[in-house]
Amino acid sequence: MLVLINGVFGVRMREVAGRLGAAVDALEFTWGTPVVVDDVAKKLREKTYRIVAVVHAETSTGVRNPVAEIGALLKGTDTIYLVDTVTSLGGIEVRMDDWGIDALYSGTQKCLSCPPGLAPLSFSEKAMAKLGARRTKVPNWYLDISLIANYWGQNRVYHHTAPVNMTYALYQALLLILEEGPEKVFKRHLDNHLLLVKGLEEMGLKMVVEKPWRLPMLNTAYCPEGLDELAARRCLRSEYKIEIGGGLGPLAGKIWRIGLMGHTARKENVERFLDALRKVIS
Repeated sequence: MLVLINGVFGVRMREVAGRLGAAVDALEFTWGTPVVVDDVAKKLREKTYRIVAVVHAETSTGVRNPVAEIGALLKGTDTIYLVDTVTSLGGIEVRMDDWGIDALYSGTQKCLSCPPGLAPLSFSEKAMAKLGARRTKVPNWYLDISLIANYWGQNRVYHHTAPVNMTYALYQALLLILEEGPEKVFKRHLDNHLLLVKGLEEMGLKMVVEKPWRLPMLNTAYCPEGLDELAARRCLRSEYKIEIGGGLGPLAGKIWRIGLMGHTARKENVERFLDALRKVIS
């Protein structure tokens, strides 16, 4: 398995796969920069992998990785292409079939604006065939898709008691996106991202990620020189009831992570945050 890493959640992919006994290679990139497609192509020429995995929207850095371009490298091969869309689904375009993705998973609590608790996922026919050809059982009974597929199929073979309240919540969250229109939802995220970036740059703050690779729903900016960034975040939370994230890994103490996800990606929220931040850092 090859895991492409440029942030915390790529590292987590490697960790999870390793704990399950996979032989994992990693191709690592500087945090705050995207996966370099040419480097991936070179690695794939050197070795054949059963699985290639990448995070679409790396929440720890604010980077949008070139998922479509990586998928093109794997077209026509037996390699399973695994993509984490936890933060991207509902905030930017995700085209599983067009990008050649075989296994995709997400979360309800980010841009879907649904309570946490479910993990939307989808498998391609190639991935399901791979699963069906296993010679041994999936080691995790709870997450065995071959069993879950029978549970959700026409025969309804019992596997677990479904969290019905969460299913209704997800249904409503998806319905709201469809009522607004997916393209309008994506544009709302982008427009408010641009408004936020403009305000941050007017304060003299520098964005971490270069323009082409920025996520609209997760914005990262370097903290002002000499400022106690943790104290600033605590002030935002206690005085203005606004919470933003700090940096993770090598970016800890150096950046802020500002979410504009789902329902919260609105002009009034951006303006309220910018006004509060100006007061905190002045």
